[in-house]
This record gives sequence, C-alpha cells and structure tokens, in this order.
Amino acid sequence: MTEPPPVSPALTALAAAEPDRLRTILLEICASPAWAAAVAASRPWSDPAELLAANATATSRLSASDLDEALAGHARIGAPKAGDAASAREQSGVRGVEPPVLGELAAANAAYEAKFGRIFLICATGRTAPDLLAALRERLPHDAATEAETVREELRRINELRLDRLLSP
Repeated sequence: MTEPPPVSPALTALAAAEPDRLRTILLEICASPAWAAAVAASRPWSDPAELLAANATATSRLSASDLDEALAGHARIGAPKAGDAASAREQSGVRGVEPPVLGELAAANAAYEAKFGRIFLICATGRTAPDLLAALRERLPHDAATEAETVREELRRINELRLDRLLSP
C-alpha cells in the first residue's frame, strides 16, 4: 500500500497560522474579507487540492459587494500598481509594450469601466498586451450577468495562482 505524499510545510504552516495572521495572508491573495473568512473557515487542509477547492467555493459564493471588494485589490490591466510585486509579475506581459498599445488598453479599459462600473479583471499571467487587449474587446459586448460570472471565474484563477505561489517552496 502506498502512502499519500507528505503535506507541504508551507500548507502546514498556513493551516496552523494564528487567525489574524491567516487573515492578513489571505487578504494578500484576495482583498475580499468574505473570501478570506470562508477560506480560513475551511481549514485544516490535508493537501493543496483542498485549499484550492476552498478558494473555488468561496469565490463562487461572493456577493456583488464582496466581488467589488475583491476587485479593489487588483490593478487596472496595463497599469500595474507601483511597488506591488504581484501586480508587476502578473502583468509582466505589458512591460515594455509600445505606447500605442498601452493607449488602446487604456481606452478599452475606460469603455469597460463605463459599461460595467468596475475594472476589467483577467488572469494576465503569461499573456501579452495584445492578448489582454483582445480579451478585453471580446468581453466588452457581454451583458452584466455574463460578465459578472466571467469576472468571478477570472478571480478564482488568479487566487489559485497566488495560492499555488504561496505554497511553492
């Protein structure tokens, strides 16, 4: 009989963190207090898959205002937050892009924000500025309900990448 793989030290430490410390860590992953509380309440996690499942469940249950709180923690696409390593890393595909493309991104962002009343959220990791611009333009015709579900899925993916990074040695 094979034994299950050992639990990572990072997951063990996260699961054992004091409540205030865990809340701080989780709010760095996702700015929604409701998300952080739901994920924290799901511990202990026996493996990373359980933590990622908790992320998926918590994200799916966010209210509209919780989702707005989560989005407040994200930079506008094409404008990573200065001094924010996660923002710079996740939007590395816009680094060094030509000014006209940045201008198109800014204009498309403005149109999106005018229509939906929130920033455009997308999992930008590994995507180029033209890819991001194309995705933004593709999603702009969505109705509000379709776009809200798309945003929720993108948030889940971003949170998952951030959690994976947190658990990586």
